[in-house]
Amino acid sequence: MNLAYRMRPQNLEEFVGQHHLVGQGKLINRVITTDSPFSLILWGPPGSGKTTLANIIANEINADFHHLSAVEAGKADLHKIIDEAKENLKKNIKTILFIDEIHRWNKAQQDSLLPYVENGTINLIGATTENPSFEVISALLSRSKVLVLQALTFEELEFILDRALKDKTRGLGKLKKKIERGAKELLIRFSGGDARIMLNGLEMAATSYKTEKITPQIIEEVFQTKSAGLYDKKADEHYNIISAFIKSMRGSDVDAALYYMARMLENGEDPKFIARRMIIFAAEDIGMADRGALIQADEAFEAVNKIGMPEAQLILAYVVIYLAKAPKSRSVANALGKAKQAVYEFPNEPVPLHLRNAPTKLMKELGYAKDYKWSEKYVGPKEKLPFLPKRLAGKKFYE
Repeated sequence: MNLAYRMRPQNLEEFVGQHHLVGQGKLINRVITTDSPFSLILWGPPGSGKTTLANIIANEINADFHHLSAVEAGKADLHKIIDEAKENLKKNIKTILFIDEIHRWNKAQQDSLLPYVENGTINLIGATTENPSFEVISALLSRSKVLVLQALTFEELEFILDRALKDKTRGLGKLKKKIERGAKELLIRFSGGDARIMLNGLEMAATSYKTEKITPQIIEEVFQTKSAGLYDKKADEHYNIISAFIKSMRGSDVDAALYYMARMLENGEDPKFIARRMIIFAAEDIGMADRGALIQADEAFEAVNKIGMPEAQLILAYVVIYLAKAPKSRSVANALGKAKQAVYEFPNEPVPLHLRNAPTKLMKELGYAKDYKWSEKYVGPKEKLPFLPKRLAGKKFYE
């Protein structure tokens, strides 16, 4: 068994993090102390304790615990557990079914859980790194409580690391290893907030190198990288980071905008995606306050397309700085919004006759194009007739 598995907490006293769920009087603590489990969806980043919490709940209330991986398991595995759960009911034994990565089960597979969750045959605990609002069917969500787990903090990861180094029974205490402060910080940073990755890296550093001290150089060799991060172009963190990028430019924070841009690029984001978002930003958030912003953003996309990485990041950085420092105005977006609202409120207003085209004699006789002038000296309706339909005359969208 590897270190991460050996060091997995056996009870709430050993559990680190998620105080908003496991602290005194908090929900999971109450579930255990009152021996009253119900179906849960645990949503949080990798290594934040979802599987561990499911195990602890089952152990503490003496439930029959079953663990399925949504990647590998199917309906046949589920029905086998359901049969056991039905037998458990006769003996007054609770059954907890833990499904890891429940978001990977399709709708039909998730549907098959519903009757047994609803009638109490099983208490479901689903774990997901994805937003359950999009990945878990609404019927299952309505019968479960969604609990959000946070990424472990630096201090929490440091506590777990130190405990693993000192523990002589389940940890690495017998090796009597020391870790330099710089190495510890690097290890925690490279773990990306995932306690399992951190402990696996620690174990490799402690057992594969014979030195008494674990140095930053050893950690770099173990990870074979200079950076690590949680980023999946189809997952929540992708949208979180692009949102932070846009909001940083909107708030004129150049440094934050550059950080999020670099974070996306270093984790393999398509630079053209970033450039496209900047074009939208220039029109939506800068608009008429700096008419050159849209030109700059559009030119950046063209340049990125021509140049490619890694040089394209210089072009992106240039325009990120420009857009972040530019004055901001929502006048374009606001005007569009008001115009669209008017379309919904007045969807079929007749176009004024003086603005209509009159290619035939009949149309001219009906008044089409009457009182509209187009010359070198004047363009528009005569006598201040409106361009907008009659019921909208005088309405202002752009300010």
